[in-house]
Amino acid sequence: MLLAHFALAALLAAAPPRPFTAEDLNAMDRITNPQVSPDGKSVVFEVRVTDLAADKGRFDLWLASVEGKQVRQLTAHEANDTGPQWNPDGSTVLFLSTRSGSSQVWELPLSGGESRQLTSLPVGVAAFQVFPDGQRLLLSLDVDPMAPAKNQLAQSARIADAKPTVRAYDSLMYRHWDTWEDGLRQQLFVWKRGDAAPTPRMAGFDGDVPTKPFGGTEDFALSPDGKEIAFAAKRVSRDNAWTTDVNVWTVAVTGNAPPRVITGENAAWDGSPSYSPDGRYLAYLTMRRPGYEADLKRLVLIDRATQKRRVVAEGWDRSISEYRFSADGKTVWVTADHLGQHALFAIDLERPEPKLLVEQGYTFGVQESGDRLVFAHDTLTRPAELFSVAKQGGTPLQLTHLNGERLRGLQLGEPEQFQFTGAKGETVYGYLVKPAGMKAGGKKYPVSLIIHGGPQGSMGNHWHYRWNPQVYAGAGQAVLFIDFHGSTGYGQAFTDAIRNDWGGAPFEDLMKGLDHAYAQYRFLDAGRACALGASYGGYMVNWLAGNTDRFKCLVNHDGLFDLESMFYQTEELWFPEWELGGTPYEKPEGYARWTPKAHVSKWKTPMLVIHGGKDYRVTDAQGMATFTALQRRGVPSRLLHFEQENHWVLKPQNSLRWHQEVLAWIARWTK
Repeated sequence: MLLAHFALAALLAAAPPRPFTAEDLNAMDRITNPQVSPDGKSVVFEVRVTDLAADKGRFDLWLASVEGKQVRQLTAHEANDTGPQWNPDGSTVLFLSTRSGSSQVWELPLSGGESRQLTSLPVGVAAFQVFPDGQRLLLSLDVDPMAPAKNQLAQSARIADAKPTVRAYDSLMYRHWDTWEDGLRQQLFVWKRGDAAPTPRMAGFDGDVPTKPFGGTEDFALSPDGKEIAFAAKRVSRDNAWTTDVNVWTVAVTGNAPPRVITGENAAWDGSPSYSPDGRYLAYLTMRRPGYEADLKRLVLIDRATQKRRVVAEGWDRSISEYRFSADGKTVWVTADHLGQHALFAIDLERPEPKLLVEQGYTFGVQESGDRLVFAHDTLTRPAELFSVAKQGGTPLQLTHLNGERLRGLQLGEPEQFQFTGAKGETVYGYLVKPAGMKAGGKKYPVSLIIHGGPQGSMGNHWHYRWNPQVYAGAGQAVLFIDFHGSTGYGQAFTDAIRNDWGGAPFEDLMKGLDHAYAQYRFLDAGRACALGASYGGYMVNWLAGNTDRFKCLVNHDGLFDLESMFYQTEELWFPEWELGGTPYEKPEGYARWTPKAHVSKWKTPMLVIHGGKDYRVTDAQGMATFTALQRRGVPSRLLHFEQENHWVLKPQNSLRWHQEVLAWIARWTK
């Protein structure tokens, strides 16, 4: 038996690598939310694993030493354990868990023993922060702000659990992202250990902490002395659907004083508040142009003693994604899109120029640990793992290797960044991912052009879980993606350039990018190319259908077909109003000029149309209209409708089906 064991091991070791697949993608552990301990020696983090049998992801907590010598799993439960935070004395980790049904706060002692439930509220806890005394929690709860205080939580729980078959509304938004409006608002409460009920801190405030659908603890903060709360909120008003006017507010932890707005003079977005460690500053991110959700995000500091404000690194032309104060309060660590990367920078509060610390790849979740920084990091060839780097920069040290064995023996496509002269005579960046196991010698490979959504976004050196180029490279495709005008990380003017030019400069960049790639990489087969995209990328696929015949096939996921009807179907009206210059009844020119439906008479390229039934951003009527147009024109086409998915495909089994359909469609037309 022992000899047989070694023989099998030798056989496996000698086995040739195999191409990467969608099944491999689903099998990867997904690391997020690292939190460094108060003593700086350990980091707790979330790991999502895919449970195909249950058709869902499951979250557990792990612990690693900041030297990378020890990594171990802390929780292993059928429920989801997320949002870890350290007790200030470092003895326990608090986290959210669904073990009792709804999401409640639990605590795990690191000295040994079982987790124990701290809160048992009628409503689930959306997010929380630990007070400096370790005895109190700041909770974010979904509540009915109109309900009497004595039974507010119980009444809110009944609303949350209700399954109405009839709904009535008097204003917008009546639904958002993938959820119908139910009248509940995210509001903040203070809870002390041992208390049965928390104390509301936003009583009488007609607004909500905007943690749905994307937010979390970044929307509120506690002062270091535990006496003040800062939060970002948007007042509920008639113009809720067409204004981006989110403000930062403050309120005392105790007393009856109502919340006070501190950014009311700015009609654009303000959010992500945070206090400096010494309590001197209250910081927040801000945009300047009302109605524009992709404006440049700047960091503002308010001196709490003098109330004077200043913009940090005001001349810097990068939009800050996340930031964190250093322990001494003299530096902020920030991440931002940067030339096809999501890079880490240090900003000295007394100097105007940021310092680049980690350039390559996608960096997020930055935490300080002594003289080093800990963060999560991924690339086009590796999913996220934890790393650390010296505060002055240098070579990062990898702390975890959770996916090392899963990647071993897999063929991955080699990525290469390129640049060319695009629209307006400006430099445009793109990436090529070579086919896995590509052989030299003149062989030509089919091409998949992936077009990112947003449109103000970037597809760069990042491990993606929907548009992962390695899945296509594993299927024998050469993969191209181009950060056209409108993309982020190249200066705000470049991002702004797409406004009222949806089918102009971006289309030109894609065509010139293809031409450049075909000239530079002789192994690309220009006669066997397919274009794929979702959201704005799906819009561009529809635009390509009527404006070029250079593709053998197209794949459109949740794409726009009729810009005018899209305006009347979507929920966040500020988006089309900004992008297309106004409403379609006041400024119809942009809607008419850039709508793909105007070019249906020229459609002839085979197209796979995919849409989610719970996508309220780009409703499935847009996908159905696209499919109807294709069928009536006699163009080979297929409709794939995911009834329970939103703007993304989130269920693991649906993700596998999605990839199977997409890869089969590409293979059919690019043989």
